[in-house]
Amino acid sequence: MPEPVKKTISAFTRKPKSQEAVEGSSVLFEAETEKPDAKVRWQCSTKDITSGDKFVITAKGNKHALTINAITQGDANVYAVIAGGSKVKFELKVKQTPEITSKAEPDGCKEPSKTEEQEAPAIEPAAIEPAATEPAATEPAATEPAAGQDVKGSAKNGPSAEDEQPADTRQDLTGLFVEKPQSGEVTEGGNITFVAKVSATSLLKKPTVKWFKGKWMDLASKSGKHLQLKESFDRNTKTHTFEMHIIAAKANFAGGYRCEVSSKDKFDSCNFDLAVHEAGAPQGFDIRAAFRRTSESGAKKRSGPSTSSTDGKEDSGELDFSTLLKKRDSFLKSSNRAVQVSTEPDLDVWDILRHAPASSYEKIAFQYGITDLRGMLKRLKKMKKEEKKSEAFLKKLDPAYQVTKGHKIKLAIEVANPDVEVKWRKNGQDIQPTGSKYIFESVGNMRYLTINHCSLADDAAYCCVVGEEKCTTELFVKEPPVLIVKNLEDQMVMNGERVELECEVSEEGANVKWEKDGVELTRDESFKYRFKKDGCKHFLIINEASKEDCGHYKVKTNGGESMAELMVQEKQLEVYQSIADLTVKAKDQAVFKCEVSDENVRGTWFKNGVEVQPNARINITHIGRNHKLTIDEVKPEDEGDYTFVPDGYAFNLSAKLNFLEVKIDFVPRQDPPKIHLDCLGRTAESTIIVVAGNKLRLDVPITGDPAPTVVWTKAEKASSVKAEGEEKEGKTTSWIVTDGKVISEGDGRVHVETTKGHCIFTIEGAERQDEGVYSVVVRNPAGEDTADINVKVVDVPDPPQAPRILSMGEDSCVVQWDPPAFDGGHPIIGYVVERKKTRSYRWMRLNFDPYPDTTYEAKRMIEGVQYEMRVYAVNSIGMSRHSPASQPFVPVAPTSQPIGLCVDDLSDTSISLKWRPPERIGSSELMGYGVEYCKEGSDEWIPAMEGLTDKTSIKIRDLTTGEKLQFRVRAYNMAGPSSPTCLTQPVTIREIMQRPKILIPRHLRQTIIKRVGETVNLMIPFQGKPRPIVTWSKDGEPLNPSSVNVRNSEVDTILFIRKTDRQHSGKYELKVQIENVEDTGCVNLQIVDLPSPPEALKIADIWGFNVALEWKPPKDNGNCEITGYTIQKAEKKTMEWFTVYEQYRRANCIASDLIMGNEYVFRVFSANLVGLSLEACNTKDSAFIQKKGIEYKPPSYKDPDFAEAPKFTHPLVNRSVIAGYSATLSCSVRGIPKPKVTWYKNKMDISNEVKYRMLSKQGVLTLEIRKPCPFDGGVYMCKAVNESGEDIVECKLEVRPQIAREEKKSEK
Repeated sequence: MPEPVKKTISAFTRKPKSQEAVEGSSVLFEAETEKPDAKVRWQCSTKDITSGDKFVITAKGNKHALTINAITQGDANVYAVIAGGSKVKFELKVKQTPEITSKAEPDGCKEPSKTEEQEAPAIEPAAIEPAATEPAATEPAATEPAAGQDVKGSAKNGPSAEDEQPADTRQDLTGLFVEKPQSGEVTEGGNITFVAKVSATSLLKKPTVKWFKGKWMDLASKSGKHLQLKESFDRNTKTHTFEMHIIAAKANFAGGYRCEVSSKDKFDSCNFDLAVHEAGAPQGFDIRAAFRRTSESGAKKRSGPSTSSTDGKEDSGELDFSTLLKKRDSFLKSSNRAVQVSTEPDLDVWDILRHAPASSYEKIAFQYGITDLRGMLKRLKKMKKEEKKSEAFLKKLDPAYQVTKGHKIKLAIEVANPDVEVKWRKNGQDIQPTGSKYIFESVGNMRYLTINHCSLADDAAYCCVVGEEKCTTELFVKEPPVLIVKNLEDQMVMNGERVELECEVSEEGANVKWEKDGVELTRDESFKYRFKKDGCKHFLIINEASKEDCGHYKVKTNGGESMAELMVQEKQLEVYQSIADLTVKAKDQAVFKCEVSDENVRGTWFKNGVEVQPNARINITHIGRNHKLTIDEVKPEDEGDYTFVPDGYAFNLSAKLNFLEVKIDFVPRQDPPKIHLDCLGRTAESTIIVVAGNKLRLDVPITGDPAPTVVWTKAEKASSVKAEGEEKEGKTTSWIVTDGKVISEGDGRVHVETTKGHCIFTIEGAERQDEGVYSVVVRNPAGEDTADINVKVVDVPDPPQAPRILSMGEDSCVVQWDPPAFDGGHPIIGYVVERKKTRSYRWMRLNFDPYPDTTYEAKRMIEGVQYEMRVYAVNSIGMSRHSPASQPFVPVAPTSQPIGLCVDDLSDTSISLKWRPPERIGSSELMGYGVEYCKEGSDEWIPAMEGLTDKTSIKIRDLTTGEKLQFRVRAYNMAGPSSPTCLTQPVTIREIMQRPKILIPRHLRQTIIKRVGETVNLMIPFQGKPRPIVTWSKDGEPLNPSSVNVRNSEVDTILFIRKTDRQHSGKYELKVQIENVEDTGCVNLQIVDLPSPPEALKIADIWGFNVALEWKPPKDNGNCEITGYTIQKAEKKTMEWFTVYEQYRRANCIASDLIMGNEYVFRVFSANLVGLSLEACNTKDSAFIQKKGIEYKPPSYKDPDFAEAPKFTHPLVNRSVIAGYSATLSCSVRGIPKPKVTWYKNKMDISNEVKYRMLSKQGVLTLEIRKPCPFDGGVYMCKAVNESGEDIVECKLEVRPQIAREEKKSEK
């Protein structure tokens, strides 16, 4: 059985009720909420009401009120109050001010005094008190009597306007729906309507809406007595409205429903539920009271004693049928309801009526006070109908069953005959017992059908058939909710990293919805979000997360949801090289340099906390990951603390700039200085290698007394070790240290210091320009000593140049690049190649081991997708920065070669070639064809034209006569040219003589017959090279160009006559001639016309009832043979002609079977291939058929006038026919002389229409319509006209379409 729908808990403990007020007065609506702090909104026609002079809104605790002042007719409307998710509607009715203010009131209905008005509110809570202790479902029934409102039709019309409804949430709608259908409730036998609205502003065509029950049952095929689907369109708002009306709801109508709307590539759906409550009579009240009429006066009273309806006023009220359909325990507790409840013992009136004869119904109704006898009889008839038992079934199937997906269900029936065979059907088709899906059991009178492993496909209508009887049920397969087995986990990632949120659900292939901060996520063009399914696992992938991606992510299923938080932090900035302290002399250059991990990070330089502004001496640069501050011509005021602060990061790099003053001290000479080094000289073995960015420290042991002065010098461009004896080129840089103080110029990165017995030379952050030969000279008054130290600075290589795409294949390409300008001091080991799709952010490495060459073939690419390439250079130190990306390219394979290259035509200076397109073109479109030729024995191919041609043929001109040339064709696309297609052998450029030959088509070899005035267009092809001379002639004479046109080409000739005449008949000769060789052909043309009439028609003899006629052939036969004659006769009185012979071949005939006493005249037409002659040859004399026997001369009388105007004696009758079956319309008319009859359809003459056939026999007129279609329906009119007048008659014809077999079956 369907699972009952859980009713929503109301937010109101007291609801406002519909009221009726007089125009100009005020009205008060009151409501109470469960929570005192609930927010309440009042609406009028779905629009919010604001407090003012007209509408006064008050709230005190949980009591809320709406007062409407100075009521007018415009205030009559539907109002609503909303609190949380509950919405209650009520209505205000406005009636005009009565003209007579004083009117006699019934007893007990006098106008209350002021004291009575004060006591009235005390009674109202008493009426509401029972409702406060009952469930929310009984609230409307408990408060209705107190409000004094009529409840008629509340069950049949579905939920009333006062019932609770969910709050309006249309502002939260997404997708195609403007308004979604909401879940609802209805009492069994009542009506309910579900409405869906779709906006058409963004749709190209009308949307398609489908209504489903359960998972798959389409309700479009169920339309009928209980279900109606309607749709409409509002042109002003451009909104489609779709309605589903459920009429006279039954218990099996309850369940889940779905509405789907689709339009081209857009789709949306909405689920809603329907609950159907049983309409049984509640225990404890008299069922007869439902059929009594209620008193209007008693229903209107809100206070005072209740009145009885037994005082002769029972018929003055309305029938209260709603009491039968409501199960309310408080039905009999209401003190204000004007229905008299019998105090006698409860009697089963239905049992009395069922067993009583029909003649006693009125007596029983009078005895038990039932006035609505007709309603009672209808109910009794329905009950008797329900009591009819089935002969085949003792116990039938329930109306509906429900089973969970994956479970099994057992359907059971009990039959009357234990030996009878039953058939089980699913959706009208017999179920075959195959496999373990369906199991049939027969135990005594019981028959069972077991369905194992129920799926959504088993959601259908099942039927059990026994003979001619059957019982039907519906099986609803409930899909279990999809649960989230593994929840999402919170993640914290760095900016730019890949994020993967994972969850696991209970069912494989289930659909889930991802949301971020309450907004649904979809695939966008930037591929920001990617959704992935792997069995029961679902993934949300975010490429290169950014700060904008922070938030709460939620995954939803129909059985639960899971949420996780994503936090994105900025990457930690790594310092590859920090700035170092500098000590510089006056007018030297100070350079602060640092290197960070992110090349996009900018920064600010500060000196003693003040931002450094660049000027002529101070230069700030940012190249890649390097940041540099350069100070030229250092001054004493430049001394201080310098700081570099990266933007967006909470740390800094600091260094100090020291200004050095040089002092020279003189000491007396004692011991000569000496340098103690093991690696002296400039050999490769004595070279010191340092990696760029690291510190270079040269510690040289020295001796001497007094302390010697140390001078360090370096060649400016010493990049390699030089042999002894070679001179050093370029200027040198020197550093002089005396007593530990630098007294010479130098770089601020250089630190030179001396200690006892040692001289230390330090360079912070070695750079490429620091490479070279360093010479140290120690000098004191006793002498000097020198030493050379070769220093080599190695680094990662420079990035290669931007790669170039040399060629492309179907799924590959060949890329080439130039080596870097600087190899970093170590040889290049190889290169690393990466590629990416143009619209993607992810680079994919193609090789993990360094590739030694500068040309690389990349494979496994997708044809038609745009890619980019970049390259890294690798040496023993590390990997360089990446090169600039290549130009975007698309891997496309060249097309296959063109096919069928052949010579189409050849002359002394030109050649025509043709070919067919290649069989395979690929994903890139064909750009055109290139044609080339070369001389025999040569390899130089010459283009036959500039650019490409998109045609499959070409004519190459201005060639040298007699040359032997080879030709080839290649197809071009984005990937380049295809393999060529060549001719099988070279072609000699020389025109080949071809004999002229006329190729007359077969249909022109016979005589061509045309009628006068028709057009003649004869095309005759011929052959011959060079182009032959074409000559036309007629009967040996040249053609007249004024009447005959001739157009010639290289391969055919056309003879054209716009309008033929008899003189164009004859033999046309064609001659084609090349020098002394010629060929001839001829075409016979015959122009025909109507013949002239015969001549000399005469009556040769008369005997009995026969007349012999003779005539001569016509002078003009119309330029063709006379095929026969048509002989006609006419009585001289009526002169109505009747045909005697047709296509008569001889020039004489005998007319027989003439009527005695009549006088006849005759005429003859001649006929040929074109038709009958325009005129006929008539006999000059008439033939009188003599009467035999005694001649009687009748008396002479004046001819009576029998003329009569047409009149229809039997009119046309309106008809309704089925399309495809012939129909006839008949009527009868009389009139003298015989009237002319014309048929019309919708006032249009249809006499010449082939579809209609008009018959007339003895005054009966028949119109036959052959196989009419729906378009043949309309108003048909028959009009009869003669000399005396006219008459018309009309009828309507309806053509119904044929009913398809499937529709007939569904109706059955």
